[in-house]
Amino acid sequence: QVQLVESGGGLVQAGGSLGLSCAASVRIFSTYPMGWFRQAPGKEREFVASISRSGGNTYYSDSVKGRFTISRDNAKNTVYLQMNSLKPEDTAVYYCAAKRGGSYALLENQYEYWGQGTQVTVSS
Repeated sequence: QVQLVESGGGLVQAGGSLGLSCAASVRIFSTYPMGWFRQAPGKEREFVASISRSGGNTYYSDSVKGRFTISRDNAKNTVYLQMNSLKPEDTAVYYCAAKRGGSYALLENQYEYWGQGTQVTVSS
C-alpha cells in the first residue's frame, strides 16, 4: 500500500511563492509516476502537473505552465511542487497522487493512490 502525505500549504499574497512537498511511504518510489492535482471550492478536481518516474519528463496544465515546477527526489521518496507568481485563482486544496508504473499521466482516474490534500490560499 502507498501512503502519501502532503505538506507546505498555507496563506500567501498574490504574486508570492509557496512550495509543496509530498512524502511517499513506498518501497521503490522510483517506480511510480507522480502528479499534482487541485480542487477549488465548488469545482471539480483538476490536473496541475505530472512527472515521470526518473523525473526526466514533466507536464503542466496551461494554467500553471511557466509558474509552477514539479520535481522529485527518489532518494527521499518525495515529490515537490514549487509555485511562483501565485494568483487568487490558484486557491485550492492541492493533492499529490501516485500511479502504479508506466509513464506519467494527466487524468485523475489513472492514479491509484492519493494524499489527503493541503490547502493553498492566495489572497488578492
